Amino acid sequence: MTLISSLQPAPTAGSETWGARHAHDPTVVRDDDGTYYMFSTDAVANSEDIPAGVHVRSSPNLVDWTYVGTALDGVPSAAREWSGARGLWAPDVVRWPSPEGKPTWHMYYSASTFGSSTSAIGLAVADSPAGPWTERGLVVRTLAGQDTQNAIDAAVVFDRKGDPWLTYGSFFSGIHTLRLDAGSGLALTEGDLGTCIARRHTKVDRAIEGAYVVYRPEDDRYALFVSYDSLFNTYNVRVALADEVTGPYRDANGADLTDVDAVPHTVGTKILGSYGFDGDTAWLAPGHNSILTVDDGDQAGQYMVHHVRFAEDPTQHIVQLRRVFTTAGGWPVVSPQPYAGPERETLPEPVPLGGTWRVVRFDPASTDIAPARPVDVHDDGSVTTAGEPRQVRLTVGGVELDAVVFGSWDFSRNRTALSFSGIDSDGVVYAGTQGA
Repeated sequence: MTLISSLQPAPTAGSETWGARHAHDPTVVRDDDGTYYMFSTDAVANSEDIPAGVHVRSSPNLVDWTYVGTALDGVPSAAREWSGARGLWAPDVVRWPSPEGKPTWHMYYSASTFGSSTSAIGLAVADSPAGPWTERGLVVRTLAGQDTQNAIDAAVVFDRKGDPWLTYGSFFSGIHTLRLDAGSGLALTEGDLGTCIARRHTKVDRAIEGAYVVYRPEDDRYALFVSYDSLFNTYNVRVALADEVTGPYRDANGADLTDVDAVPHTVGTKILGSYGFDGDTAWLAPGHNSILTVDDGDQAGQYMVHHVRFAEDPTQHIVQLRRVFTTAGGWPVVSPQPYAGPERETLPEPVPLGGTWRVVRFDPASTDIAPARPVDVHDDGSVTTAGEPRQVRLTVGGVELDAVVFGSWDFSRNRTALSFSGIDSDGVVYAGTQGA
C-alpha cells in the first residue's frame, strides 16, 4: 500500500474565490463532524499552477463552498501507466462499513484520456474525507480494441443485503454494474466487467454516462440516474427504476434502458435538462449527478449533486444541489431551484397552491433550453403548505400531474416561494415555481 496525501491547498491564485465553480462530475459526503466535502474531476488541471488529483471543497451547510486542495497527489502510478491519464475524473467517495465497527472512506477515481476506452477505475481509502488517502490498486480496467466497456464514472451502491456494487461506464457499450468485495472494496471476481444495465444506439453516438444507482428501502427498489447526450451542451438527466440492482431498469413508460431498438429520446424519464427562469441565468447541460442522502437534522433528505454550464458562457460551469422527492406513484423528481438552505426555503405561513406559476416542461425529445412559462395551476382547493414536501395531484395548464410541492428559494425573484415537480401520464416531467 502506498500513502498518497492529506488535503493540501493548491498554490493557485484566486482558488479561494472559486466556491462551487470549476467543479465537474461531483459527489458530496458528510463527515462525522457535520462537515460536507465535495470531490470532483480536476477539470481545470493540466496547467502549470493548477494541480491534478481530485479536487476537494468543503462546506458547513451545502450552500457555501471553499476549495481546499487535492485529495490525491496527481494520478497514481498504476492508473497512469495503464491509461496515460494526466488527470483524474469523476471520483465517487463512499462511507465503507468495517467489521471492526469503525467505518472508513473509499474513493473510486477514474483515469482515462478523452475519447479513449483504455481506462481504469482505482481505489484509495482513508479514515476521514480529509485524508490522508492510501492507494489500494485498480478495481476495473478496460483496453480499447479488446473490451467494449469503458472503465470511468464509478459509483457505488449497497444492495438490500448490504453487498456493494460498482456501477460505471460511458458511451461505447453503455453502463455496467459489478459486485465488489465487501472487505477489500475491489472487484469480487478479478477481471469482472459486470452486467450491462443501460446503453444507447450508435445513431446517437451511444451517448450515455455519469450513472448513479440508489437503493430505496421504502419500496425495495433501485433508482438509476444517468446522463444522456453531450457534456458540452446537451446533457440531461434520465431516471429508471428496477427491482434488482442488475436491472432491468425501466422508465415511467416501461421502456428498458438497454433497449437500443426504441427511438433513443423515448427511453429514460427525463427529470432535468437545460432551462431558464425569467430574469435569471439560463442553465445549460445539467448532468453527471450523484445523490447525497442526509439522515438527520434540518437538512435531512436527498439531494441531486450535479454540474451545469452558464448558457451565456458554456465554458464556465458550476455545481448545484437540488432536493430530490418521490411522487405518490414512486417517481423521483427534483426541484427546479438550486438548494438554498432550510431558512430560505420555508415560507412564514401556509399558502394555497392555486394560481399562476412559471412552469418548465422537460420535453424528452428536445435538447433546447426550456423556458419557464406562466401557467395556471389548480388543486382541489384544500391543499396549502408552508414548504414541507407534500405529494399532491396538480392540474397544470390542463395536464394532470402526480407531483410534489415543497419550499424553495426563487433565484429569479430573490424570495422564498413554493415549487413543484411532477410527472404526467405520458411520463413527461414538469417543474415550476409559484408566482407570475
